[in-house]
Amino acid sequence: MNDWYALRVKSKHEKAVAESLRGKGYEAFVPMYASRRAWSDRVKVVELPLFSGYVFCRLDIGARLPVLKTPGVVSFVSLGAQPTPIEAQEMEAIQEIVRAGLRVGPWPYLREGQRVEVTQGALKGFKGILLAVKNERRLVVSIDLLQRSVAVEVGREDLRPVL
Repeated sequence: MNDWYALRVKSKHEKAVAESLRGKGYEAFVPMYASRRAWSDRVKVVELPLFSGYVFCRLDIGARLPVLKTPGVVSFVSLGAQPTPIEAQEMEAIQEIVRAGLRVGPWPYLREGQRVEVTQGALKGFKGILLAVKNERRLVVSIDLLQRSVAVEVGREDLRPVL
């Protein structure tokens, strides 16, 4: 099975790059979230990428040249000279959060905080970092390679500490 890789793409080109990659036969993923934007005369809900400037692509890394030649693609995210795959559990967690249809949004990458596991509901079994913001509890799931995270609201009763 091929691994998932993160692609750095031009700003605001995430959807177009993903569509181009799908057209070439690759599996591409751009997780989106709903954001309320206010203009002088109205408020509108718009869909924005959870990881601005990134597209995830599943591929055989040995055949990466067509991906790099896709308009809007800047580079693969790498540690050293070779592109670095995303951890399978991290990708699965992000995909499941998006599929669950819960309120989700980008979150600053965190290194410290209490690790928790969801004990019930759509995200049962997921582990992440617990934060409390304005009396709401959020589970933060991170993609270490990108040093980016997403947060999803969870109930306190749905969580247990991970020891």
